[in-house]
Amino acid sequence: MNYFNKLPGFIRTPSGFEWVLLKKLPLIFGIGTTLAAAPIAYIYFSNYTLNPDQLKLIYLCLGLIFSVWFFAGAAAIGCIVVMVMKGPAYVADPYDLPKENKKLEKHPNL
Repeated sequence: MNYFNKLPGFIRTPSGFEWVLLKKLPLIFGIGTTLAAAPIAYIYFSNYTLNPDQLKLIYLCLGLIFSVWFFAGAAAIGCIVVMVMKGPAYVADPYDLPKENKKLEKHPNL
């Protein structure tokens, strides 16, 4: 039994923006993380005690880091879904329906 029967005559859609974005996502992920982590590293390595304003900036930068990670992950999942949808079409094995009862078509069930 073959689980993956490709639909005959199906033409694959050419790749588009999803590959361009998927190839740039590691760069976006790295730059976004680095830019958001730079103020945290500067604050931690330049001060022994942290005041509330510095802590607030650290928490805001952590929120930005997690947001960058979330959006990069969501974009990667979206690109993968588009690639799967543009792939070859598959067809299931045919299933013959049983013969229909013509008497049921004349009298609808009320």
